[in-house]
Amino acid sequence: MGEGIDYGSVTGYVHSTESFGAVDGPGIRFIIFLQGCKMRCQYCHNPDTWAMENNQAQTRTVDDILQEALRYKGYWGKNGGITVSGGEALLQIDFLIALFNKAKEFGIHTTLDTCGLTFRNDSKYLVVFDQLLEVTDLVLLDLKEINEERHKWVTSQSNRSILACAQYLSDKGIPVWIRHVLVPGLTDRDDDLEELGKFVKTLKNVDKFEILPYHTMGEFKWEKLGIDYPLKGVKPPTKERVENAKKLMDTESYTDYLKRIQRG
Repeated sequence: MGEGIDYGSVTGYVHSTESFGAVDGPGIRFIIFLQGCKMRCQYCHNPDTWAMENNQAQTRTVDDILQEALRYKGYWGKNGGITVSGGEALLQIDFLIALFNKAKEFGIHTTLDTCGLTFRNDSKYLVVFDQLLEVTDLVLLDLKEINEERHKWVTSQSNRSILACAQYLSDKGIPVWIRHVLVPGLTDRDDDLEELGKFVKTLKNVDKFEILPYHTMGEFKWEKLGIDYPLKGVKPPTKERVENAKKLMDTESYTDYLKRIQRG
């Protein structure tokens, strides 16, 4: 997308929105969930976003989305803004570029929530990806599993492009929050957690490193869609296992860093 584009008229396929998000980026945020995802994570809480089209999603323009979002701007404070999630938001990268460019005209903080699966380290893709990064203030990068074979088992996809995306964001100096969903028996192996922590320490742009304990709140969606839920009966991790993961990955060092930044 280049000069002369009417960003406001660009359309995207939107699953839903959330007015007062408090966990997907700094401050209070307006969350936009885009339709479409190529992963099939066993613990996914939004399986209704997998297909690029379904009877719940709507085609919406950038102007339409921002008009809705701006109704809540008074609640955002100095740290809030908009976050685009999914599904996998990068499947609709042209819409993202248009939305974030238009958002910047209103002085809105922009956050991208992604797993990075679509990333490709080739020149044509990077031209487009860099256009997005120019108007992206923060990336929430979901690192699901460091071991490639186990990543395929957890998500049905390799993690090679995801780790390459993490490295590219580091090289570009784009602020990133790393997030890892801790699922008992699936993504909580001690050796993998240690390796994930080591990998994150090689990155130069991590402002925060979060452990997200697995929850079962999306299980009913699988049932509604007529899909067998692969983790039926799996309980959220205990406090001890969460603390174990934090210790193995040394997440506190990133938390301390963020606190220093916030203090100025």
